[in-house]
Amino acid sequence: MTSPAGAHAPAAGRRITPTGRLILPADADRAAWLTARRSGIGSSDIAAILGISRYGNALSVYHDKTGGLPLESDDSEPALWGRAFEETVAREWARRNRSTVRRVGLVQNTERPWQMCTLDRRVLKCPLADADERCAVEIKCRDKMKASQFRAGVADDVLVQTLHQADTCGYDHMHAAVLIGGNDYRQYVIRVRDHVQLVADLRAAGERAWQQITRRRPPVLAHDADPDVLLDLYGRLHPERVGVLDITRDVDTQEAVADYLDAHADYAAAEKRKKAAKAKILAGLAGAEAATVLDRLHVSLDERTKRAADLARLAERWPDAYADCVEDRTHYQLNIPRSVREEHAT
Repeated sequence: MTSPAGAHAPAAGRRITPTGRLILPADADRAAWLTARRSGIGSSDIAAILGISRYGNALSVYHDKTGGLPLESDDSEPALWGRAFEETVAREWARRNRSTVRRVGLVQNTERPWQMCTLDRRVLKCPLADADERCAVEIKCRDKMKASQFRAGVADDVLVQTLHQADTCGYDHMHAAVLIGGNDYRQYVIRVRDHVQLVADLRAAGERAWQQITRRRPPVLAHDADPDVLLDLYGRLHPERVGVLDITRDVDTQEAVADYLDAHADYAAAEKRKKAAKAKILAGLAGAEAATVLDRLHVSLDERTKRAADLARLAERWPDAYADCVEDRTHYQLNIPRSVREEHAT
């Protein structure tokens, strides 16, 4: 069973795990939690630092901890429903394992103050026969398309997070309760003794990242860092842009412009090739909707339906609905002057 957040809640500053003390209770204001977590490296941070997080990387962690990013929480649909289902999944884990769990809050390692974590639930009675109460359970809600990541155990990011939590709190093991696609429940046990070297590597990576943060030395990302994460990061770092910057001596940025133009040319050429090939395929199909090779389907034309809104008609017939539902959204579009493009082409 689970216990309410306020029931027998320990006071901040009290040692709550073998090597961890509570610095913020579970019922603390979310803004206070977002602020407090900037004073150390948490379990989601360590996954980002290693480049296996969907939400950030080492550079985004650096800018978050140093105050470069706005103090905001993840309000995406997956995050929203993950928080909404957390209590339900926690109760189901406790029911299936005949155990009791309790919300805790933000925990800090007593020997390594930079090492922090927010435990989803602390386990008061571990269901394992060979274990005592030194464990917690991490709650995850994942899309059904991610099910394959949990086939042989927990996904890499969950493994890293739970090991960081165990190292922070001095636990021998951690539990993970995962709800996939809203109806596929799975649970796992992550034992520290099975990942001794990885735990040491995580601690070293976290300490190195914290040193970079405290010394204000941004990390250098690998060349294959996820560009989508970087584009999101720079959009949040600079939501409004003004002025002109002289990059005459910035060779890296000038080379990036050249790479962008080369990629754009390759993309345009590839699109033209695709259209030419599609035209030949349609010529070969004549009036058929599919074709086979040795009695096996080789290509087909599948009918699709796409909804589209006639905004002009909507504005004319139902102006109130148009005003209520349609809004202008500003974004920055990369523009390279023709003179620069022509110079690059030559």
